[in-house]
Amino acid sequence: MEDNICKHIAIIMDGNRRWAKKHGLPKNFGHKKGAENVVKITRAMKDCGVKYLTLYAFSTENWQRSEEEVSTLMQLLKEYLDKELKEIMENNVRIVFIGERNMLSDDIQQKMSFIENESKNNTDLTLCIALSYGSRQEILSGVKRVAKSVIDGKLQIDDITDNVFSSFLYTAGIPDPDILIRTSGEQRISNYLLWQIAYSELFFTETLWPDFGKEELSNIIKEFNKRERRYGKG
Repeated sequence: MEDNICKHIAIIMDGNRRWAKKHGLPKNFGHKKGAENVVKITRAMKDCGVKYLTLYAFSTENWQRSEEEVSTLMQLLKEYLDKELKEIMENNVRIVFIGERNMLSDDIQQKMSFIENESKNNTDLTLCIALSYGSRQEILSGVKRVAKSVIDGKLQIDDITDNVFSSFLYTAGIPDPDILIRTSGEQRISNYLLWQIAYSELFFTETLWPDFGKEELSNIIKEFNKRERRYGKG
């Protein structure tokens, strides 16, 4: 059997708070360590030949966490956006953001747009960061946009296919993930890329996100290469 070609990996980065508790540290130390690991894993993806990486950074449900924790996460996000542009450009990485942007502060939205524009011509890796993201919300938004296109006469109902509907989602133009990884031992999808992962291979690891590294990533890709992907055909 020929090796599968892994173009796109999506990750639910789980376990920052448990990592902090395990090491007797406050929650914000876990989130900081997790943010640092984003940079390391992005480099590792490039080394492994992966072309698209989508990270679940902050869900719409995460807004329900304590005001202190949300504030910490937003501050870490600002620091990442401020500090990593140089490395992003040097490593030829394109950044795109998906999610409900209007729920984020104006300054964060401006930083996101700036980085997207600055990195839009980079070609080695596309890093897609899901911020204030929920898949049900994404699908509902897509349905509304399709309905409006039909009402406006721009689209006929019989023309609506899987590919057409995909073009109305936040991830338009990005191939569906080949692999979905969730760290920390939890085995849930948590409202993440529900449409896009219909045929993704799922991997759940006990490793907490701050400890997830290149070696384990490489092992997952090797295991993926052994799997036979049938796409429901038998």
